[in-house]
Amino acid sequence: MSEQTTEKAEPKGLPEIVKDAFKELKETFIAFFKAPKALWGINVPYIIEGLVYFGILTILGKYSSENLSVDDAQAGLIYSFVTGGITFSMLILGGVSDKIGVRKSLALAFILFLTGRFFVALSGSLNMGSGLWSPMFFMMTSGLLIMVIAYGLYQPAAYAGVKRYTTPKTAAMAYAAIYGFMNLGAFFSGFISSFTRQRFEDVFPPNGLTAVFWVYVGLTFVALLVSLIVLSKKNDTAAVASIRAGAGDASSDDDEKYIAPKINNIPLIAYAVVTLLLFLFSGIALNNPLNADYAIQIVGLNINLDLFFILSAAAFALTIFEFLRKRPLHPFRDKRFSLFIFILIPVQTLFAHNWLTIPYYLDRAFAGSFIGNYFEVFSNLNPILIFILAPLVAGLTARANVYRMMILGTTVMALPTFLLAFGPNPYLFLLYILLMTIGEAMWQPRFLQWIAEVAPKGMTGLYMGVGQFPWFLTKVITGFYSGWFLMHYCPINTLPANMNTEFMWLIYGLIAIVTPISLVLLKNWMLKGFKTKA
Repeated sequence: MSEQTTEKAEPKGLPEIVKDAFKELKETFIAFFKAPKALWGINVPYIIEGLVYFGILTILGKYSSENLSVDDAQAGLIYSFVTGGITFSMLILGGVSDKIGVRKSLALAFILFLTGRFFVALSGSLNMGSGLWSPMFFMMTSGLLIMVIAYGLYQPAAYAGVKRYTTPKTAAMAYAAIYGFMNLGAFFSGFISSFTRQRFEDVFPPNGLTAVFWVYVGLTFVALLVSLIVLSKKNDTAAVASIRAGAGDASSDDDEKYIAPKINNIPLIAYAVVTLLLFLFSGIALNNPLNADYAIQIVGLNINLDLFFILSAAAFALTIFEFLRKRPLHPFRDKRFSLFIFILIPVQTLFAHNWLTIPYYLDRAFAGSFIGNYFEVFSNLNPILIFILAPLVAGLTARANVYRMMILGTTVMALPTFLLAFGPNPYLFLLYILLMTIGEAMWQPRFLQWIAEVAPKGMTGLYMGVGQFPWFLTKVITGFYSGWFLMHYCPINTLPANMNTEFMWLIYGLIAIVTPISLVLLKNWMLKGFKTKA
């Protein structure tokens, strides 16, 4: 056995580590901005779409209650239809971009966005009568349905496009940038919505929200034009050729096409229809004379079980089983991949609390203070911080191990929640937002990058659609209990001294910390079959 003569490298000091990190950051930024023009055909529309998407989510409930004149419970069902529908749409349509290509998928998505939002804006412009099942209701929900279908095409195609137009050197920065662009748009949506609503309140009574929807229609048209012009066939071909030339790859687009096996979907469609009908006849939706409620008590909590809702849940499980049974290559057939994306749900609840809890918390617990008076501004600090921090953190951690970054990032994101358990304090709140955002910037873009990179050739869109499923599921789950916690621990018309927001945030912190603890405990098993590339 030969003697080993290689000397161990001297450990670097902190100044040298920081210097090297910023050198790498500079090189990564340079490489990213030299990326193909086609990539900016994705980035620029993504900013606009982030603005419009989050802008619509912000005003949809108010529009449904005040303009459509449905009650709050019905308005909540409309909101659930949109977010839940997007989940299902991405799950079903996520693979379309793999079949028809990124350019066609994005163009089709924006055409559908434009059509759907036109109908939503038109519903508030014509005097058609309001209320549930009114002509206005059907026009608005038809527009929302078209918009939901468009999202099933859009986001998976956008991330597939980022993968298509980047190299291993620029990929981390590109995924972080597109994530940041979405947040940049979200930050500006509040300013545009507020100005437009107040300016046109007399033109579009009772609140000017219809004018906001028309502005969003115009912005969607701009996004469509940018996508068609910048993401042209010429730019697409040049970008792909440039990327492949740099990588020494002479393969053609034909190599990337995924030929899906022919599947008999009649049983799947039948199960899905039965699921929908059972849900519609449950007490949560329309109810029916045959339905029955069963009251049980668990650890002091009174729980009402709805017969038709339980049956619809069972039918939904059967639908999922039928869907996966005939698709052996589907991502959900990979137990490590499935567990990995679903174990992130606890920490992702903090994202949902950014609009489900924090605006109410600031308005009520900080009532009368500067933060309380301007709670909309402080509620939207996270998006602008993400826009700044996501590319910066990505550049500094581009070579870091993905799984390790997931553990560190989710830990940094979850732990600051316990700061709010000390009670309402402006400095602790600002520190929470800063640290939570740093944690988010550490793991969320890398998670999206990981999904795109572990996807088999020609299946990136499908994997991106599936990878987004837990996030939308998180929004639905969190919405079920966040209102209950606000009513009990941060109620309206109550003095801050009589609230118990400390316990509320303690519970939320305990929920969020489940993710990093689980990632640590499952590390050995996960890494045995953990893929970092397709």
